[in-house]
Amino acid sequence: MAFVNEHFLKLQNNYLFADIAKKVNHYQATHPGSRLIRLGIGDVTQPLAEAVRQAMHRAVEDLGQQSTFRGYGPEQGYPFLIDAIRANDFEARGITFGADEVFVSDGAKCDTGNIGDILRKENRIAVTDPVYPVYIDTNVMAGRAGKFADGKWSEVVYLPCTAENRFVPELPARRVDMLYLCYPNNPTGTTLGREELKKWVDYALENETLILYDAAYEAYIQDPDIPHSIYEIPGAEQVAIEFRSFSKTAGFTGVRCGFSVVPKSVKAFTQAGEKVSLNALWNRRFTTKFNGASYITQRGAEAVYSPQGKQQVKALIDYYMTNAGILREGLSNCGLEVYGGENAPYIWLKTPGGLSSWEFFEQLLHEVNLVGTPGLGFGPSGEGYLRLTAFGLREDTLEAVERLTRRL
Repeated sequence: MAFVNEHFLKLQNNYLFADIAKKVNHYQATHPGSRLIRLGIGDVTQPLAEAVRQAMHRAVEDLGQQSTFRGYGPEQGYPFLIDAIRANDFEARGITFGADEVFVSDGAKCDTGNIGDILRKENRIAVTDPVYPVYIDTNVMAGRAGKFADGKWSEVVYLPCTAENRFVPELPARRVDMLYLCYPNNPTGTTLGREELKKWVDYALENETLILYDAAYEAYIQDPDIPHSIYEIPGAEQVAIEFRSFSKTAGFTGVRCGFSVVPKSVKAFTQAGEKVSLNALWNRRFTTKFNGASYITQRGAEAVYSPQGKQQVKALIDYYMTNAGILREGLSNCGLEVYGGENAPYIWLKTPGGLSSWEFFEQLLHEVNLVGTPGLGFGPSGEGYLRLTAFGLREDTLEAVERLTRRL
């Protein structure tokens, strides 16, 4: 007889984006003539940069020649990509890592979900609230979250991020073992300055807390005073694992490529009190359960760091950030409270007139034919907000603002 992992049964039946898709599909079926503008799910719309496409074409040709054919590659990633990551994302900022501290994967979502495999179920976790749902759900699956009641999990420490605290979370009132931080933040589009981030590193050093730092949107930072990596903060290399993604940076949402940085100096404890390197454990987990991102994908990712690639990827980011500026200004002019959109591709709206997140979602869907993401789906502190993304087409972004201006 086979037994299920009953922690999966604790998961809420609804999944945010599946619920949105169900409502949108029903609306389209009953209103076949309507043209929806979708600014909900954060998927990109612009084609891959030419440098990336050309590199991937060359990689395909490599696989068509006996002399350059590649089969299984190193699970942790090809040296050509790892070296490009180290040189451009870290050494250029005065940060040095060994090649064996960078792990190339098929995306940050997988890495942030899978990292829990090497950590004990008894760890107490803290999350900023609102929060990317994957952080919560994967800990539910692992048995760390406790019981769900009144919109919260009993064993999760929630750190509210609201307009009242300028979306800057307070340090936990009680000690935690694992702490999830995502900056620039999804969903609020807000950031942490250097001094604020230092407070979290200092807390982690003092309390031997592991920081799981999701920097998937760092390429969108415009303010030179905002850190792109947690490792810009002294001491972070002892307490933090960082996750990065090419999905939003270079439009790889369908191509799939990301990486994690696990310094050898980051350690956790056995039940007997012995310190163990998480780098070694992550490497073991990685090589056991993953065969590596494809050669073609990694050649494309390498091209992101070429002179042409940097220029073309910057143009993509500028395109989306221009969209963010259009949304931010247009919605503010409509009298809405608007946050984010300055150093991140997300706009976080306060719902008007005391509407709930889902009520405002329904109003926009039915009256404006605009699809957003209800803030409640990101956690209790997301109630009363709605997220829009800047990843749409320019013409859709402009039309969305025009529709809202007419309606509001």
